[in-house]
Amino acid sequence: MSSSSDDAVPGSIPPKLTSVFETVIRRNPAEPEFHDAVEGVLRTLGPVIDRHPEYLEASLLERICEPERQIAFRVPWTEDSGRVRVNRGFRVEFNGVLGPFKGGLRFHPSVNSSIVKFLGFEQVFKNALTGLPLGGGKGGADFDPSGRSDAEVMRFCQSFMTELHRHIGEHTDVPAGDAGVGERELGYMFGQYRRITNRYESGTLTGKGLAWGGAQVRREATGYGCAYFVQEMLRVDGSSLSGRTVTVSGAGNVAIYAIEKVQALGGMVTGCSDSGGYLHDPAGLDLDLIKRIKQVERGSLEQYAAERGDSSFVAGGRIWEIPTEVALPCATQNELDEDDARKLVESGALAVAEGANMPCTPAAVAVLKEGGALFGPAKAANAGGVATSALEMQQNASRDSWTFEYTEKRLVEIMCGIHAACYEMSEECGVPGDYLIGANNAAFVKVADAMLAMGVT
Repeated sequence: MSSSSDDAVPGSIPPKLTSVFETVIRRNPAEPEFHDAVEGVLRTLGPVIDRHPEYLEASLLERICEPERQIAFRVPWTEDSGRVRVNRGFRVEFNGVLGPFKGGLRFHPSVNSSIVKFLGFEQVFKNALTGLPLGGGKGGADFDPSGRSDAEVMRFCQSFMTELHRHIGEHTDVPAGDAGVGERELGYMFGQYRRITNRYESGTLTGKGLAWGGAQVRREATGYGCAYFVQEMLRVDGSSLSGRTVTVSGAGNVAIYAIEKVQALGGMVTGCSDSGGYLHDPAGLDLDLIKRIKQVERGSLEQYAAERGDSSFVAGGRIWEIPTEVALPCATQNELDEDDARKLVESGALAVAEGANMPCTPAAVAVLKEGGALFGPAKAANAGGVATSALEMQQNASRDSWTFEYTEKRLVEIMCGIHAACYEMSEECGVPGDYLIGANNAAFVKVADAMLAMGVT
């Protein structure tokens, strides 16, 4: 399969698809995050479009770029002081051709229609790569749970679910947690769902507590999965994480468990970061100390440097200044830009894999690829979370509970399968090792073939 299409300029949208993107811009004005996500996929689809003209004839691109359903609603709730607040809730059910809509709920002041649609669009392809029967969706609210009492968070979650419950279900749409939504928030939402529906449908939400239908490894899954994906990338060239220096941005669940698994695979993580700056420990991070500071004490990484004298904390700095062989951006979108990518290439970075959702800007990705670094896109590298959510759904459906060891074994199998699918497609496209082209084309084909089989829906 050729990687060219209609004399397209490298890195540009193939001419056959420009009208699709123009329609997306026209129908979704002032939504830059969504525009970027769509453009990033369209730029890479030349190989399969050349091979499958039937996709264009059936207007599959136009249909895939248009959500099946967009829901926005008011969420009124009451502060402890008695003051009434109003937030806005969202659920975008983007594409359900492979299974029930699946994707997390994000509570953060930045949440808006563009953010939710960008995340939902990416989720369609991420879920397709897992090989599991999952459609793609996303949701959330512009509510910030930080600094709020448990009672305030509970009232907000109950109000949010009072509207959302009519749109979800184990065979329809299965939300999970995301930024700002953990076991506490999911517990309040599931309690309200059960109260309203009078049904104990544990498969309606994933990321639940272990005592009430949750799955082992779910907390660790995204970070673990990212580490496993990088390991598979390096193995193609006969290498591994063992003995490699690694930096991981962030200090939340994804970052912490990526660090944990990298260390277990023999890598030495020398840096991580939080909102205040980055931590550098040339001897390798003390993960137990980080867990205590971030998960128990909810403190700053600056405290780590104070307790461990041979390390340093750089306030306001950018972690990508640390020379490293492997970089795992696990914090937030657009956190690694062109200048950061150039520093990584100059320091000899072999691989970069996205643990967060689209943390690398398009310009950064171009620099990494031009510099010869392997690049693992988010839809492949951070699919471990949704994969384990699907395993949680399987357990709920069978009224079963699996061990940590068995669940992690399944996770490893899924991540290795995702890597294989991406690499094999990159070979078919004539660009072996280009995981971005491999992931986008492999996922698109899976979704497009299912849509063709089901007719115009």
